[in-house]
Amino acid sequence: MAAIVGAAGRGKQSMVYSMLQKLAHRSPAGQLILDVHDVTLGVGWPVEQSDASEQLRKASVALDSAGESHFALAYGVKDSFFFKRDPIGVAPLYYGYSEHGILCFASEVKALLGFVPRISEMPPGSYFNGSKVVPYYSLSVQPSVNDPPNQIAAELYSRLKSSVERCLGNTDMGVWLSGGLDSSTLASLARPLVSKLHTFTVGLPGSPDLVAASLVSRHLNTLHHERIVWPADLLAVLPQTIYHLESFDCLLVRSAVMNLLVSKLASDYVPSVLSGEGSDELFAGYTYLKNLDLFQLDDEIIALLGALHNTALQRVDRCASAHGTIAHVRFLDPDIVEYALQIPAEYKIYRGVNKWILRKAMEGTLPKAILSRPKSKFWEGSGVGNLLANYAEATISDLEFQEERNLINGWQIASKEELMYYRIFCQHFGVQEDLSWMGRIPIRSISRTKVEPTGESDD
Repeated sequence: MAAIVGAAGRGKQSMVYSMLQKLAHRSPAGQLILDVHDVTLGVGWPVEQSDASEQLRKASVALDSAGESHFALAYGVKDSFFFKRDPIGVAPLYYGYSEHGILCFASEVKALLGFVPRISEMPPGSYFNGSKVVPYYSLSVQPSVNDPPNQIAAELYSRLKSSVERCLGNTDMGVWLSGGLDSSTLASLARPLVSKLHTFTVGLPGSPDLVAASLVSRHLNTLHHERIVWPADLLAVLPQTIYHLESFDCLLVRSAVMNLLVSKLASDYVPSVLSGEGSDELFAGYTYLKNLDLFQLDDEIIALLGALHNTALQRVDRCASAHGTIAHVRFLDPDIVEYALQIPAEYKIYRGVNKWILRKAMEGTLPKAILSRPKSKFWEGSGVGNLLANYAEATISDLEFQEERNLINGWQIASKEELMYYRIFCQHFGVQEDLSWMGRIPIRSISRTKVEPTGESDD
């Protein structure tokens, strides 16, 4: 998505220019810096927008948007800023005060490092009025619809189709296609609406995603692009991955490695893609959810959605933006979220089948093998598995792990694999005393002996 930065007070062009250059990857189509209302704004665009500069001058608003419902915006108010972020947190936004009390903001943390000693993430569903953060939206359990499952499935299909249609423009469109239910659903919905649809998949030789994505591509007649990845490729792209991701969370990095590679592949062909993020949270796609009582499921879904903004959605944003592309997460369209939260829990997990209502909605449009494909995390389906974990285990000694695992902010590194990522993180960003802005994937307890990480999509 776009790059937006700013500093309160006039004459901060040099500061804002330096911040904006850190986000050059988000703005290959051009940048603009503007003094307005006693603040300095900077904006960069990922795709050509002939009237974008003029619109910024007239509106004096810095906007990062992947559609009307997914946005982060800022404008000047009385030597300060007004910020607002979309309800789910699809578009990123961070802010803080310099040592001289100058309020600054940026789309990514790296643009603020060196200027702001303590960085805060702008909470989703909130606005900052110049002095305090005020929530305007909160996720909550909704009353269930009483319609029969066939009618619910038909309504869900209609809303998903409309959501996809709203983000299709005049340029070529692509889909990050893992061959899982979520990305395959979006590809199926988009295909009749465009003259040609590009699909993109990466994986190690023989990985499940390569096989499944190829099946979906043939079924939908898409222009399919795939890249075979080798173990050495994973290690080579790790530094770039962690730099863009701005995180060393173990499972987040695992997924981001392949996400970054598929994003690079897509950027050679299309300016924007569809991503299946959010479906597992809305429709109960994670395996551990089957162990919950149905009356607990709605609350757990709210918790999962609330954790997306600085975990899986951060991965999607950073991996797409690293190559100047836009990722549309259509499952998190407000119209879909609103309706999905009203679907009864017993239709989300039905007779032990996760995402049953979504599978029913897509009956007849996707191959049966895809409709029945079980959940596979991004790093599992693409074949990454424990390759990175095994490499870390072989290269980091037990003594090194014990000496380095306790961080100065009180966090504890969970594994040698995470320590490997943390070392790379520090090479890029230094040792950070404050990491309150960095998300970590939640661990949901299933039993006393087994836990499952969440927050990652199969797409």
